[in-house]
Amino acid sequence: MLGLLVAVLALSLAYFALLDGWYLVRVPCAVLRARLLQPRVRDLLAEQSYAGRVLPSDLDLLLHMNNARYLREADVARAAHLARCGVLGALRALGARAVLAASCARYRRSLRLLEPFEVRTRLLGWDDRAFYLEARFISLRDGFVCALLRSRQHVLGTSPERVVQHLCKHRVEPPELPEDLQHWIAYNEASSQLLRAESGLSDVGKDQ
Repeated sequence: MLGLLVAVLALSLAYFALLDGWYLVRVPCAVLRARLLQPRVRDLLAEQSYAGRVLPSDLDLLLHMNNARYLREADVARAAHLARCGVLGALRALGARAVLAASCARYRRSLRLLEPFEVRTRLLGWDDRAFYLEARFISLRDGFVCALLRSRQHVLGTSPERVVQHLCKHRVEPPELPEDLQHWIAYNEASSQLLRAESGLSDVGKDQ
């Protein structure tokens, strides 16, 4: 019995030391909670909230939430968001998947130890290759927007238009993307062209 307990503890330690254990637990739990315990969100453009709190493991040397943790929390909130509005289910039904192809972040004010916050995620729109989402980190102490993240979810195996059509049962015109987001998309395309040129690749080969 003692040997079994030691083996379980050793496997648990290896899981959290060699793999990103908490992340590999939190994302499936967030998706399952969104699918099984929360009502379905029919409006694809509706904002959804995901609650969080700054833990000691989130802190950096300056004793505020490390900038990389914002990306982690946005990732978990985005997975829950896409599950709750049905996009993940539609992707699975179509034999497709979505991967993070680009992201950018603005940090406006630090989140401190034990500070409660919400990640408010919304779908801004889509084009022929990707969905575009926004995540706002809102301090629950005073409602201040502490950070703003934008992300590009590239769809593999189908198109965003087909995913939306599968959900809505009819073709839906994408909303007009915000002007600042259009600038960011243009920047990403220009960057891709430069990198392809540096690599000696033609414009035919597209990034994710």
